[in-house]
Amino acid sequence: MRFEGFGDGAVEFYEGLLADNSKAYWADNKELYAEHVRAPMEALLAELEPEFGPGFGKGKVFRPFRDVRFSHDKSPYKTHCGAVIEQGRGGGAYYVEVGPEGMRVAGGCYHTESDQLARFRGAVDTEIHGEELRRLLDALSERGWEIAGTALATRPRGFAPDHPRLDLLRHKSLYATRTWEPDDALHERECLTRVRESWEAVRDLNRWCADHIGVTEKKRR
Repeated sequence: MRFEGFGDGAVEFYEGLLADNSKAYWADNKELYAEHVRAPMEALLAELEPEFGPGFGKGKVFRPFRDVRFSHDKSPYKTHCGAVIEQGRGGGAYYVEVGPEGMRVAGGCYHTESDQLARFRGAVDTEIHGEELRRLLDALSERGWEIAGTALATRPRGFAPDHPRLDLLRHKSLYATRTWEPDDALHERECLTRVRESWEAVRDLNRWCADHIGVTEKKRR
């Protein structure tokens, strides 16, 4: 299947899900989701994986169901559809999602285990790798990307209060993201061009994450 844009009902589907996040709504509209959201997302990922996946990671479309085991919010379904190319969480990611607010693309580190966080801070602590990361983030910010991620309110233990990259050292995740509101391009071939150009823009950031954070060595329980 060649990607030709998300279906005309994609945004409408998620607007409805925001209003009624129930199994009944999902059952009544699952064909709309499959045709207008899931199938186009799989086609988009299939076209871009040969370009961004080799030597980096594999692609997948995230499942639509929320993990509600430890959440106070028991709504069963995610209110967006996301897809990613990555080797493992934390070591860089080419991300895209579509939902009621339009389309979001992103790249970088979304999560760190303790071993990944130690490697991240070790790299940021060095002049060569820390300043390289700074330059990458500044360049993306100047081009309209939002730099985001979870961060400590205080400085991490073991680092001086006047460290030149203390703001980066506080981070436990760090990524760049940009969003397009719903428009005609979302439903056209042009959407693929937006994602491709955006992922190309975060390629160097993802390489930095792959080189200096990598995948966790901790075993899952």
